[in-house]
Amino acid sequence: MAMTESSPQAFTGPHWTEGLLDELRATGNNGQVGSRIVSETERVRVWLIEMQPGDRLPFHTHVLDYFWTATTPGKARSRYSDGKVVEADYATGDTKHFHFAAGEQMTHDLENIGDSVLCFTTVEFLDSANRPLL
Repeated sequence: MAMTESSPQAFTGPHWTEGLLDELRATGNNGQVGSRIVSETERVRVWLIEMQPGDRLPFHTHVLDYFWTATTPGKARSRYSDGKVVEADYATGDTKHFHFAAGEQMTHDLENIGDSVLCFTTVEFLDSANRPLL
């Protein structure tokens, strides 16, 4: 189960529903970190994410080093397996890098809460400390 041990209060509030909690509990090793893979080599896997307003990328787990770049501006909400909820505004070109040591992971979802199409390119490094989930 991807859900971490957190206080019950961590999963309360307007952004957590029983359906979302059930989905999080069932996530397991979902390594689909984007909408679709557009390129893959022995070293990298490139994903595109294109989300209409109101669209949501289901809970998924990151275990590989990766980075994402926003290719359109927009606003999104992510819920994390520790109960944290984060809302962020993105500008075209915003980029963030992540590194995972052996055994580390991060599980979250992504929801477009803006009024325009929100797009990202995500690049995973297949030669990371952890084995790919997908």
